[in-house]
Amino acid sequence: MEKKIHFSEILKKYTMVIVLVVLVVLFTANTEGRMILPQNVNNLIAQNAYVFILATGMLFCILTGGNIDLSVGSVVCFVSAVGGKMIVGHGMNPYLTMAVMLLVGIAIGAWQGFWIAYVRIPPFIVTLAGMLAFRGLSNVVLEGQTLAPMPESYLALFNNYIPDPFGTETFNVVCFAVGILVCVIYAVFVFRNRANRVKKGYQVEGLGSTIVKMAVICIAVLLFMFRLAQYKGIPNSLVWVVAIIAIYTYIASKTTSGRYFYAVGGNEKATKLSGINTNKVYFLAYLNMGLLAAVAGMITMARMNSANPQAGTNFEMDAIGACFIGGASAYGGTGTVPGVIIGALLMGVLNLGMSIMGIDQNLQKVVKGLVLLAAVIFDVVSKRKSFIVK
Repeated sequence: MEKKIHFSEILKKYTMVIVLVVLVVLFTANTEGRMILPQNVNNLIAQNAYVFILATGMLFCILTGGNIDLSVGSVVCFVSAVGGKMIVGHGMNPYLTMAVMLLVGIAIGAWQGFWIAYVRIPPFIVTLAGMLAFRGLSNVVLEGQTLAPMPESYLALFNNYIPDPFGTETFNVVCFAVGILVCVIYAVFVFRNRANRVKKGYQVEGLGSTIVKMAVICIAVLLFMFRLAQYKGIPNSLVWVVAIIAIYTYIASKTTSGRYFYAVGGNEKATKLSGINTNKVYFLAYLNMGLLAAVAGMITMARMNSANPQAGTNFEMDAIGACFIGGASAYGGTGTVPGVIIGALLMGVLNLGMSIMGIDQNLQKVVKGLVLLAAVIFDVVSKRKSFIVK
């Protein structure tokens, strides 16, 4: 059965997507097209890869009741400090080092998750303590110095591009072919999912609305891949980001464990009475955050080609901002991984556009702060109106 979708519902659901498109158009016009140059499109991914990864993990913390992790920036710094010390300081194997970095991140997540989930110390306090402690430990490990450079075998995992045996210096054929393949797979998935819902008697969007939405997404993907193809193709950092997004989108939307995070954020007492171990849900949220902070640490170390005591500064703010801008509720229980990615893209576009325009760094912070506040106000007001209507 098809359901009618009103314009107000579309506007509410896709507000941030519309804002993102408007921002891209405005910055493109005000930078004489420099905003969408192939190299800048590539920079948008490379410079914000850590935001996509950290915001994905932060979403699961926020889902549990609006909780956040203030320590992720310091954890990124500490993990990269450990990695830098092992590779540069002791000449250890990069792959062994990466395994140790992941284990360090998981251990930190388990440490903080224990106090939050089982001792019930407020997440704000635990992660604030972690923010201070791991930043200090980073300086202890690095002894206040920057360790560089990293070996080529390590940098290649994150900074190189997918090879293209068919393309030219000006156009990467493999990159654009991947874009076409993604659109085909997406179209098959959409129609298959719609057919299954119709077969089971669920309400579905009208066929026309489905086709329009699918066409818009496919056009955006093809334009994006076309721009990347005009530079060097698909960066390895994008592969890491897409893999993480795909895995966590599946976990959040298709698994029972993923739905537990939403349940806890919606009503923890009811969730506990239904037999779900809410302590375990909290623990897994912060364990997972530690793991993804370690991945972000590896990418950051490769991006900077060094382990720096100042690495990860304000990363937590970027991740939290991306979540709330992308539709995650300040009260928990609401939010999606694709929405968070839209929020991260919006912040990345803001950063890149304002930098190209030469806007003062202090004013950039003002703008990002106002955008974050506006997103949270929109969430609170819309929920209040919904409550009044009910």
